Amino acid sequence: MKILHLLGWYLPRSVGGTEVYVAALAARQRQAGHDVRVAAPEPGAAGERTYLHEGSLVFRYPIAPSPTRAEARQAVPVRGAERLHAWMQGWRPDILHIHTFVTGVGPWEIKAASECGASVVCTTHSGSLGFLCARGTLLQWGKTACDGVARPGKCAACLLSSAGLPRPLADVAALIPPSAGAVLGKIPGRVGTVLGMTAFIRGNLALQKATLNSLDAFVVLTEAGRRIVVDQAGPDAPVMLNRLGIREQPRRAPRKAVDPRAPLSVAYVGRLDAIKGVYDFARAIRVTGGRSRLRFEFRAPLSSQQQIHVADRIKTIVGPDARVTFGHPLAPDAVAGYLASIDLLCCPSRTFEGGPTVALEAMAVGTPVVGTRIGGLAEIVEEGVTGRLVAPGDWRALASVLEAVAADRTCLERWRAAIGDIRTMDEVAGEYAGLYARIRDRHREGQS
Repeated sequence: MKILHLLGWYLPRSVGGTEVYVAALAARQRQAGHDVRVAAPEPGAAGERTYLHEGSLVFRYPIAPSPTRAEARQAVPVRGAERLHAWMQGWRPDILHIHTFVTGVGPWEIKAASECGASVVCTTHSGSLGFLCARGTLLQWGKTACDGVARPGKCAACLLSSAGLPRPLADVAALIPPSAGAVLGKIPGRVGTVLGMTAFIRGNLALQKATLNSLDAFVVLTEAGRRIVVDQAGPDAPVMLNRLGIREQPRRAPRKAVDPRAPLSVAYVGRLDAIKGVYDFARAIRVTGGRSRLRFEFRAPLSSQQQIHVADRIKTIVGPDARVTFGHPLAPDAVAGYLASIDLLCCPSRTFEGGPTVALEAMAVGTPVVGTRIGGLAEIVEEGVTGRLVAPGDWRALASVLEAVAADRTCLERWRAAIGDIRTMDEVAGEYAGLYARIRDRHREGQS
C-alpha cells in the first residue's frame, strides 16, 4: 500500500509532538511492508525539494509566505500547493493521511488526493478539532474548558477576544447576523475582520461539515474530542478514536528513595508557546518564592525569534531566581533518561491537546505529571492517583500543588506505583492498519 502522510511542518527543522508521531507511525508502516512518504509545505521556500528522513522520502513544497485572507481561510488553494497536487498525481498514493489542517494542508489537498484515487484519513492533533474551534484551543475566553458546542455568535466573540478586542466590543460584534457579516466582512482590514467574524465562523462550521463528508475517516486522540465532534456533526460522521502512543515502552528502572532534604525537581519539556501554559508555570514558580524546597528547569528549543521572545518573557516573570534554569533541548534518544531523572513533569497546557506526548513519555519511566484538566491530560493523568490536575490558567492552584508535593513527598511513591504500562505506537499503528483495511474493503464493495 502507498501511504502519504501530510502535515504542516516536519523533521528535522521542526521538532514537535505531531512530527515525532508521524515519524514513528511511518517507521512502523514501512516495517509492515508499505511504501510510505511524507509531505509538508515550506512557506517562502524557493522551490520544492526532497530528502530522506529515518527511511522515508520527504517532499517539501513551497507555499506563499504571506497567504491572503482567502488562502488562510481555505476558500482557495494557497499559492504553491499545486506542486503537491501534481506530485500526488504522479505518485498516486492509496492513502492520504493528513495530520491537522493548516494553510497548505486542507480541503483542497483532500480534493486533489481524491482526484488521483486516494482514500483520505485525517488525524486531528490540535484543539481546533478540524475547523470546529476557530480559536484552536477549545478554551472559552481563554479561561474555561469549552463544551464544544460551536455557534457563530458564541465563537465569534471568543475568537475576537483572543485577538485583543475588548470583551464588550467582542460581544457586540457577535450580535451581527452571519448574513450581514458576509457583507461587512468585505471591508478591508481589521474592521472587516471584526464585523465579518460571525460569517467567518458560519463558514468554518460549513467547512467542517463538508470536510467530514469528504473524508473516509476523521481520527481524534481523546474520548472527549470524539464526543465533541460527534455531538456537533451527528452519529453518522466518520469519527474514530485512536489515542496517542509513545515510540516504545522503556524499561522502568528502580527509582531512588525520595530524599525529603533535596529540592523537588520540576521540569517543563517541550515547545515554548503561550498556549502550552509556560507563562502560567512561570507565574506559579514566582509565587512559590523561597518558602519551598523546589528546583525548576525549562528544556525547550530556541530555534526562532518567537521562541526566544517567549523565553525572555518567562525570565522576566520569574525574575532573578537561582532555582530556575534553562537547559538545551533534548535529543529524542535523551528524553527518557532526562524524564527519569526528575521528580515531576509540569504540563500546564492552555489548549485541548491529544497529549502532550511528553506526559506519556514521563509516565512511561515512572515520573508523575502535574498538568491541567483539559484535553488529553484529563484522560492521561488520574487526579490524585498518578499525578495532579488543576484548571487551565490557574497558576495559583498550580503553585499550591507544587508546594504541597514539596512539603510531603510520600505522594510521589504512590503515584509512581500507580502508573501502569503506557500505550505505544505499535498499538497506534495496528489500529490504523485495521482502519486502512476497512476503508479498502468498503471501496471494493462499492465498486462491485
